[in-house]
Amino acid sequence: MIGSHRNPHIDLLRGAAIASVLVLHFALAYGLKDSPLGSLFGPAFVTAVARNGNYGVTVFFVVSGFLITTNSLARWGSLSRIDARAFYAARARRILPPLLLALAIIVTLGCAGVPYFDNSDADPALPASFFVPAVGSVLTFWHNVLMQSAGYFNYCLNVYWSLSVEELFYLALPLVALLLRRTWLLVLLGVALIVAGPLYRAAHADNELYFMYGYLACFDAIALGCLAALLAHRLHRPLPHARPLRWLAGAALISLYLRGIHGHEVFGFTWIALAAAVLLVTTHRASGASMATARMLAPLRWLGRHSYELYLFHVIVLALLRNLFSKAEIGYAARLPLFALFLAASALLAWGVRWLLARRIRSTGRSGLPGPA
Repeated sequence: MIGSHRNPHIDLLRGAAIASVLVLHFALAYGLKDSPLGSLFGPAFVTAVARNGNYGVTVFFVVSGFLITTNSLARWGSLSRIDARAFYAARARRILPPLLLALAIIVTLGCAGVPYFDNSDADPALPASFFVPAVGSVLTFWHNVLMQSAGYFNYCLNVYWSLSVEELFYLALPLVALLLRRTWLLVLLGVALIVAGPLYRAAHADNELYFMYGYLACFDAIALGCLAALLAHRLHRPLPHARPLRWLAGAALISLYLRGIHGHEVFGFTWIALAAAVLLVTTHRASGASMATARMLAPLRWLGRHSYELYLFHVIVLALLRNLFSKAEIGYAARLPLFALFLAASALLAWGVRWLLARRIRSTGRSGLPGPA
């Protein structure tokens, strides 16, 4: 969303990103290549689509950097004039209500000992008291760091690692902008983060808890989104040759995604982020009908509009399903219907949460900047 107008290209990009995350998590739980989808598209293609879903998180980071910077420029004219108090209040109003609801569900069921909600992913299993630092780390921006020391310990909570990256960005942006003041210094910082990302990932390429979840492993994507927004802000008319550039960036994004993460841990995330950033710049002032507004892509745009709620609640739906149906019980023919059920239940829950919270926002007359991916 730019100002008060939604950009269908951004909704489509976020929709594709959250769809990749949903496919990844379902495939990890139940598998998809041995299903009618595997027979239709081929096991290799379905595997590539499913296992590289973490690239979707990288796209979210780019979109987040772009949207937050763009909306801050629209509201305050310059990053150096950000009202930190208003910025933090808007972020908190958007992030916290659905997050606190999701955490309450997970902790309640986890303390009751319900599998996939408790802390039994750790070896040995961690007690219910570990929810104190676990939930605290989600709310204070260091859940990814906790995972680097504790490993994967909670099926639901560990999905929220990316919030810690985004929340630290939200915390830092006003402070850094007010401290540096000059746009060129902010650009230099962004370039430094882009350089640091591959260096950090190269140093930790043998451990996904670091090369995928570390702050420096992700800040290059956010920095590319911010720099894309600064560039787009300077464009007073659509970028020359925007359409072919957009198609080239889209093709690169798909190609890089299917090429995969394995073997490309160092630069793969940066290339994905760069392709997404080019897409955002070339669509910033796009007008008129385009592929992004096609009716057949409306479901993806809907997913993009509800991406934050889907991100928070899809794992709760999946954990409930795993309590009802084990992987061994789900055969070839049943996987696709179960996948459809998972998508429908996640979408319904995300819509319900967003609708309820929107009613609350309308009743208080308050709103925030667009929520995180």
